[in-house]
Amino acid sequence: MPKRTAVSGHDTRQHATPRNYCFACGKDNPDGMHLKFFYHRESKKFIGRFRLAKRFQGPPGHAHGGIIATVLDEAMGKVNKLRSVIALTSGMKVQYVKPVPLRQPLVVESHEVRVRGRRHINAATILDGRGQVLARGRATFIAIDPVKMFAKYVKDRKS
Repeated sequence: MPKRTAVSGHDTRQHATPRNYCFACGKDNPDGMHLKFFYHRESKKFIGRFRLAKRFQGPPGHAHGGIIATVLDEAMGKVNKLRSVIALTSGMKVQYVKPVPLRQPLVVESHEVRVRGRRHINAATILDGRGQVLARGRATFIAIDPVKMFAKYVKDRKS
């Protein structure tokens, strides 16, 4: 059994989206970030390796805070795949530890903190190439019925 499993998009075993225009991970969005993740079974973490282009600049040579929050949110959202649910961000707290450089190798890691009913609490960290923490996030996601909420965009695989 492989130690790593590639994960993409917002699909689950029960629901599929025909196209993925997500700004953070959507392969079909020409203006998106195209973040990719894999699940590392031993550490029970989702991991993404990436570099931020100059177009994501905030302070000179560094990422905009909203882009940092986007990366953390996307990484934490991937964790909901463990429970095979579609869950939307209800609230998120971001701690900006150090400026996040552009055009440098970065890693984002995310994991589950706890689940209570429809409420999923996940956490993520952005690290630089030396393993230094640059930013942290913790978010609450609420599991939804994607067919009811996004009927014209989602296919139910059960049918």
